[in-house]
Amino acid sequence: MMIPRSEYPRPQFVRSQWMNLNGWWQFEMDPGDSGRERGLIEKETLTGRILVPFCPESRLSGIGNTDFMRAVWYKRTIVMPEESKGKRVLLHFGAVDYHCEVWVNGTGVGSHKGGYTSFSMDITDALHGGENLLTVCARDDTRSPHQPSGKQSTRYASYGCYYTRTTGIWQTVWLEWVDPCHIREIDITPHAAEGTVQIELTASMPCTLEAAAFYEGKKMACVRAQTDGKAAGVLLSLAEKHLWNVGEPALYDLTLTLERDGRVTDRVESYFGLRSVWFDGMRFMINGRPVFQRLVLDQGFYPDGIYTAPTDDDLRRDILLAMDMGFNGARLHQKVFEARYLYHADHLGFLCWGEMASWGLDHSADGSLADFLHDWIPAVKRDYSSPSIIGWCPFNETWDFERRAQREDVLRMVYRITKAMDPTRPCIDTSGNYHVETDVFDVHEYEQNPDRFSARYGRGVPLLSDRFSARQTYTPGLPVFVSEYGGIWWSDTDRSGWGYGERVKSREEFLERYRRLTETLLDNPEHFGFCYTQLTDVEQEQNGLYTADRKPKFDAAVIRSINARKAACEMEEQ
Repeated sequence: MMIPRSEYPRPQFVRSQWMNLNGWWQFEMDPGDSGRERGLIEKETLTGRILVPFCPESRLSGIGNTDFMRAVWYKRTIVMPEESKGKRVLLHFGAVDYHCEVWVNGTGVGSHKGGYTSFSMDITDALHGGENLLTVCARDDTRSPHQPSGKQSTRYASYGCYYTRTTGIWQTVWLEWVDPCHIREIDITPHAAEGTVQIELTASMPCTLEAAAFYEGKKMACVRAQTDGKAAGVLLSLAEKHLWNVGEPALYDLTLTLERDGRVTDRVESYFGLRSVWFDGMRFMINGRPVFQRLVLDQGFYPDGIYTAPTDDDLRRDILLAMDMGFNGARLHQKVFEARYLYHADHLGFLCWGEMASWGLDHSADGSLADFLHDWIPAVKRDYSSPSIIGWCPFNETWDFERRAQREDVLRMVYRITKAMDPTRPCIDTSGNYHVETDVFDVHEYEQNPDRFSARYGRGVPLLSDRFSARQTYTPGLPVFVSEYGGIWWSDTDRSGWGYGERVKSREEFLERYRRLTETLLDNPEHFGFCYTQLTDVEQEQNGLYTADRKPKFDAAVIRSINARKAACEMEEQ
């Protein structure tokens, strides 16, 4: 059987000994969440089957049930290869929405809360020879105010900017077998000006680390160090400096090897990009040069796979589609994207803002900080080493929740935790509104009249406040970013959907409006970028530059010519 999504799922932490568990699993819906009482843990067979890693709402899963599913169950057998004997066996999940429990041969091996980030379990002690029965239960309550769910609909059907839900397993499941002495985590921090890279590593026990960097097969640096307890930090001074940049994705290969008692116990292959990002006044700098961010909003929905791209090539293609229209990056909106997406962004030189699926969370409630951090801290940790990630955006549009305002301390604390974890990148506390403590003052503006848009955001117009000035105050000198605009409504095949403002009457009218809105932002030297809404249509939302199945609505060359015009900040640098 062909295994769907068969590629290695964690591209900056690659081991050679692994087993992909995607494919057909037994499956059963549990609408009453009564499976434990009905003996589903011990039961050897379930009533149906599903194609993992696709969620049961998707057509690709073979289920296609789009109603609410309070709990779902999965089972499959695994037989460990001979080479795994004497090793620790780790079970990995790319993501499971929302609360996951796992049993091996009826023995509980762990649980995880949070629907968007990766997690692992050591299942060694529950395994035996021959076939082993793996059982997974996922509980999901999209309507819960304690569960961040992004753009997943809380109604039976999709509506407005809320779309088909995702329940249960929606990213790759895999096994690895490792020596008891193995690498648990790595963080890679580049220092472009110095031509060095810092490697921070956590191991399972004290050992010796060897870190070696290569560029196009040529060794650039090699350092050995003893762990301090279970942690090690090494600085590699690179023999040659090759900078990662937009559209110029120079990447170094990295090999990390552990030794203990005179033998190699673990080897991990990785990579990194040598680049720096910061603000010089209002300008965004990469490696000391201003780069105007020409971003597009990408929500990462697929007609057949919902949250999950049908193939790895589909992830790469979405980036290429954006680049074809002259965008140099994307806001990865209301979803933590698969690590494989960032792999392709890293290798194509494509800028990304990492964002959490914050909608659905009651940010006014007690406990909302803990509810949010279950996913956000692992998301920042997982993607920290990716050169394409050039900023963080934990929250989006923190509207009042049931007439209760956001807890400002929650946003402030999430911002500060993010900065403590990663001081190398800017962080927007909440995109659009309502800002509390932030590195960037961004606004969302869907005004469709180009003259009125220009009166608010044109050259020489100071952004001293916006329509939420009673709730947030712009600090003069803070970098400015119109991080959502456009959303122009056009579809020549579907008139039942929606977009922002009145639907344009022709492609020519669309392109003229697009040009005038975009040039307003390009011509303002106080702005460091823009983000157009959006790359593709998503279900009923018909304001994409491409249809939901990735067909272009417009000549890509025309959009590209508009986006490619030099921005004011770029011209003033010359």
